[in-house]
Amino acid sequence: MNCPKCNTELAKKYYKGMIEVDSCPNCRGMWLDFNELDKLEDAAFDDDAHKGSLIHHQAKTEFPCPHCGTALDEFQYRLYDLKLDYCVENSHGFWLDAGEDERVIAAMQKRSTEVKRKLDAESEWKQALKGMHSFLTKKK
Repeated sequence: MNCPKCNTELAKKYYKGMIEVDSCPNCRGMWLDFNELDKLEDAAFDDDAHKGSLIHHQAKTEFPCPHCGTALDEFQYRLYDLKLDYCVENSHGFWLDAGEDERVIAAMQKRSTEVKRKLDAESEWKQALKGMHSFLTKKK
């Protein structure tokens, strides 16, 4: 497989000991097979139900999928200020330019913090309501 951005042959490597990816030794981008983006996210936040929608505002690019050669689509990643590319035609995977892997992990760390804060606030509110209900329903 060749890099969709600079056409250099991709090399297999283990990303942080977690997943095997196809990496470009020239531009430092990487190809993640379809399920590997989720594995990358899971390193920071593995609660899929609270990650949010993955793909927003997609548009065609001129960059070819390393697997099938069809044009990749670019999309806004989970409403963050981050654009990734993927093979929409055959769901082969995702292309991350150099540094976008770290931005995905940072976004998931931020999401984890936000969800924890939300769940904690909901729990506190539930306890407050329970206390008010108890107070209001006491017989005099």
